[in-house]
Amino acid sequence: MRKLGIKTLDLYIIKKFLGTFFFALILIIGIAIIFDFSEKIDDFLENNAPFKLVITEYYFNFIPYFAVLFSSLFTFIAVIFFTSRMAFNTEIIAILSSGVSFKRLLVPYFISALIIAAFSFVLNNYVIPVANQKRFAFEDMYYHKRPQSFKEKDVHKQIEPGIVVYLESYNTTHNYGRKFSIEKYEDGQLKSKLLSDDIRWDTIKNKWIVRNYYIRDYLDNGNQHITTGFAIDTAINMKPEEFSRRENAKEAMKLKELNEYIDNQKLQGSGIVTDLLIEKYKRFSFPFATFILTLIGVSVSSRKIRGGLGMHIGIGLLISFSYLLFLQFSSQFAIGGSIPPLLAVWIPNIVFSFVAVYLYSLTPK
Repeated sequence: MRKLGIKTLDLYIIKKFLGTFFFALILIIGIAIIFDFSEKIDDFLENNAPFKLVITEYYFNFIPYFAVLFSSLFTFIAVIFFTSRMAFNTEIIAILSSGVSFKRLLVPYFISALIIAAFSFVLNNYVIPVANQKRFAFEDMYYHKRPQSFKEKDVHKQIEPGIVVYLESYNTTHNYGRKFSIEKYEDGQLKSKLLSDDIRWDTIKNKWIVRNYYIRDYLDNGNQHITTGFAIDTAINMKPEEFSRRENAKEAMKLKELNEYIDNQKLQGSGIVTDLLIEKYKRFSFPFATFILTLIGVSVSSRKIRGGLGMHIGIGLLISFSYLLFLQFSSQFAIGGSIPPLLAVWIPNIVFSFVAVYLYSLTPK
């Protein structure tokens, strides 16, 4: 009988947890869509966006992104909401009085958290990147006022081992770069250097055209060979898409694609590697945060306090937003180079793990 009672209790809590979570998710997403649509409807009408595409290409792909973005907050709210109701209906006291330990009571909570964490991980790494590709394409077509532009100056890239290119600036509209150079190294020694006024992408040949160039080859005997000319084709390992990539393009990459892009940017010596690593580590730390916030939520809301359900929800929101704010601050420190990206992303989980353990220790068992 007791085993049956425990299983019934587990199913009851799991059903309450997941039911409240998905109900809150659907409710908040619905509100978010209404606000987003009211803000962007003028742009959709101005750009003649078909209503069908607004629904299928934009909002259908907007939903999973928004769901994962605030999944930790929804988890916390769900735990606090239904656990507080159980506490104020003396269900928690009755469960503990029947001989079920508080530690055992946490089992169905963590099973539910595992389901939500797995749901978040799969969405974040495999579903949302594909959805974001479609959403970004729709925004570029029907929402943005102008095409994405490349704003970096004095760009250095190692496009292959021993081959380094430099660009003073790049125009994404005309696929045109100013003050271009290529340096080739062998065993750490400079073997050849090309300098030119500009570089253009030939859409017919699918090659770069270098104009007004000057090539200096360093020979083994110590002499130099100089070549000049007006225009020359060059098949270097660099594509125009690398300069038109959106700032948030990392959000449109599956985990494998993101890892490959990180390796490529490391090879090129790009300054955006830290930002990419933060994105990668967040995809693992966010699902893990579900367990931490679940433990905090149960510890806070499993006992009666003055102020009732409103006080529990207020405390829960404060802790949730503190976590998200802490994560944002620590990520900025990583971008600034103060701390490693992995540590920056996991610091909030580490700190709030101690908070969770402390609150758990104060809970009547």
